[in-house]
Amino acid sequence: MSVRRSGLSLVAVLAATTLGGSAMASTINQNTSWTINRSASQTYRVVAYGDSIFAGYNGGISAVARRGAPVVEGEYAAKKWGTNVEVIRRTKSGAKADDIYNNKIVADRSYMQTANTRVVMFEMCGNDYLQARSAFTDQTGTCNYSGLQAALTACTTYMERGMQAINQYATSAKVKVISNIYYPGFAADNVLTACTDSATGQKVNKQTYFLPLLARSNWRACSLASTYGFKCADSFAEMMAADYDSNGDGQVDAAAIAYIPGETEDAYVQRISVTLRSTLRDANLHLANASTSYDYIQSDNTHPTYTGSTISVNIFSGSGSGSAAPGYTDAQIVNGKNPDWNKFGHERMGWTLSNFDPATP
Repeated sequence: MSVRRSGLSLVAVLAATTLGGSAMASTINQNTSWTINRSASQTYRVVAYGDSIFAGYNGGISAVARRGAPVVEGEYAAKKWGTNVEVIRRTKSGAKADDIYNNKIVADRSYMQTANTRVVMFEMCGNDYLQARSAFTDQTGTCNYSGLQAALTACTTYMERGMQAINQYATSAKVKVISNIYYPGFAADNVLTACTDSATGQKVNKQTYFLPLLARSNWRACSLASTYGFKCADSFAEMMAADYDSNGDGQVDAAAIAYIPGETEDAYVQRISVTLRSTLRDANLHLANASTSYDYIQSDNTHPTYTGSTISVNIFSGSGSGSAAPGYTDAQIVNGKNPDWNKFGHERMGWTLSNFDPATP
């Protein structure tokens, strides 16, 4: 198996959002069905709705990562249940939260309405923030923060509506999960803007402004999850901090920045953006320990890395499918982790999602 860190091709730039740089408004459907085949008598379904992250976007429109986070999660579920698992990804690369809600979660609701559906997950909002960030970065004169605040408002609205809709339609699902979002381009954003703040007259450090905004969004994802009976996969914590205690506070860094149920939004934002900010790291250099790092982000500085092959996607229909045995044998899964669980962005996200799988289907 090998890591995939594909850059963006010209056709992909024209077809989907260039998430690492200036975000475009174009979108493309990338819908796949992949069955983890254990030669079992029963097949259960995992359904994932989202944008290019869950799609497994890898820089083009003709293929996606087979081992995107939903398939990784499905493979863990198949092992736990001893069954086949069909992973349905209904995704649109470049889509904002309202688009995912209306044209995936609602319009494609039939995929989660089947009697064999056991897990439904979704993620959204990344393109809302990336497009708002691009517009903000291009500003000169006096900084206008309204676009960034509008992105937070829209994200909050459609995360809640997404949970309400999934609760309505996914009646056979035992577990429903939202994944919050990591911070792509964290290190690159540690620069000043061209615009100046109206109150201070000074240029603004983009990372300093964006981090609390993203923290608010992620707190709301997890808080809404508790309200609507969802689980919250804290992808921000898993991808943005080390897997050891780097600051000597007695906690593993990734665990220290994790969402705490019952904590207020302001307290969470303070903890992430001030108290423990020094422990945050760009996901391009995720530390497994003090001397070992793994690259969680592709060369576009946005999408998660992955291992293994791809699923071909028809460029006209936007769909692809296939089936294969699990990528790892049962013997390789030790304490609920495959050997690559912390080496690639999609593997880490899929493992995080799998922690909520029910013991039986």
